Amino acid sequence: MAVSIAQHRAARACVLILTFLTTLLFHCTVADTEVGSSTSEEAPHRRFEYKYSFKGPHLSQSDGSIPFWIHSGNAIPSADQVRITPSLRSQRGTVWTKNKVSFEHWEAEVTFRVSGRGRMGADGLAVWFTSEQGLDGPVYGAADKWNGVGVFFDSFDNDGKKNNPAIIVVGNNGNLVYDHQNDGTTQALGTCLRDFRNKPYPIRAKITYYKRTLTVMINNGFTPDKEDYEFCTKVDNMVIPSEGFFGISAATGGLADDHDVLSFLSFRLSEPGQQPPPPESEIPKEEKDKYQEEFQNFQQELDKKKEEFQKEHPDVQGEPIEDLYETVNDREIRQVFEGQNQIHLEIKQLHRQLAMILDEQRRYVSVITDEISKKGTNVESGQLDSASQQQLGSVVASQQEILKNLNDLRNSFYESLKQIGSAQQQGNAVGMGTYETIQHFNDIKEHLHTVKRDVEHLVQRNAQNPAEKTIKCPELPPMPACLSTVHFAIFIVIQSVLFFCYVMYKSQQEAAAKKFF
Repeated sequence: MAVSIAQHRAARACVLILTFLTTLLFHCTVADTEVGSSTSEEAPHRRFEYKYSFKGPHLSQSDGSIPFWIHSGNAIPSADQVRITPSLRSQRGTVWTKNKVSFEHWEAEVTFRVSGRGRMGADGLAVWFTSEQGLDGPVYGAADKWNGVGVFFDSFDNDGKKNNPAIIVVGNNGNLVYDHQNDGTTQALGTCLRDFRNKPYPIRAKITYYKRTLTVMINNGFTPDKEDYEFCTKVDNMVIPSEGFFGISAATGGLADDHDVLSFLSFRLSEPGQQPPPPESEIPKEEKDKYQEEFQNFQQELDKKKEEFQKEHPDVQGEPIEDLYETVNDREIRQVFEGQNQIHLEIKQLHRQLAMILDEQRRYVSVITDEISKKGTNVESGQLDSASQQQLGSVVASQQEILKNLNDLRNSFYESLKQIGSAQQQGNAVGMGTYETIQHFNDIKEHLHTVKRDVEHLVQRNAQNPAEKTIKCPELPPMPACLSTVHFAIFIVIQSVLFFCYVMYKSQQEAAAKKFF
């Protein structure tokens, strides 16, 4: 019996050990799988595609066109942005790439502004990837029944559900009609509520299509940080055309906003293990030969112009080209002197303001002094008490102290002006970047700090003595009235008696006249 119990316990111990080992192996396998999957999920490679992008500061050409793009409707290209629609009613505008996009995975970064005067705006802005260019139509200025995907920034609440402004992702196979009355909510594949109107900084939207997954990230425009993106929406298992056009459109209705696109940057995405094809392979051989011929002709013309210039200016042949341009040190010194001139102008302005304040304070002191001299005669007759005399004395003392501080500030400003003038003369006569000039800059900085401390001390002293601010000059005694109430009543009674007498006299005259008729 004891042997069987011992065997049973040993068997149970073996089972527990085997279970523990199996669990341990399972967790290790899962951990290895997770590590392998995390290492395999690396970020894709990005390559900028300039033929499908635009940005400032030289966005448009002299003829008003955008390189590699076409615009239609009310779109207005400029040097730093494209105004898709101005803030006028019933406007439509679009911009589209001239060539088709032929890469499988892509990413688009759009920077735009939507601004208007009203609390509500209309209608909105859309970013497209479609198989054909929708140059004009009812869907935010682009054509309906598109084949591809559209990301809509809808700013007007058509269905009255108070779910706008919103960002909506709508796909179409070329057969669906956009449900504009319901803001596309019946056809939306993904949506998020974001207010993108009248923000302090431009709105940035990052739209990524990678491995049949469309992701929309948004920068709300509250900070200047360009990488401050937050998640908006994500659509899985999304099939779009393998080739298509990028486009941006906007429209206004009864309400109007300015829809400005500052940049559109497109990137080709490729998996980490795959290398994208070189850019030369995408250019046809005919275009490559044409570009090469144009480059050779340009190079020959440039060589000819160089030879002609050397013949006309033989004394400039040996001079290096770098001497014709501004060096880094010269640019820094120029910026320092420009800042110094700005400081000089600001100090002059402060000096003029201090002079005005001094004149005003002197006028106040003279008025108070005259008042004290007038009241002094009343003191002799006993009409002014001691409390009023003390208040006037404190007012005069505070005004004199303010005058003294302002005079000190004015003198310090004057010294700063003299030092700046001497520093400018030495900089112009001796040269830039000397030790004396730097020392003068330090002296000016110290004087400005001294002026700042004096002003702060003056403000604190006035703030610590609020009772002195409330002290006012003694009010003058009220002037005696020209007519008393009794005199006015007597005058009214006499005037009324005279009026009745006149009426009775006139009535008697009229009655006497009637007797003769």
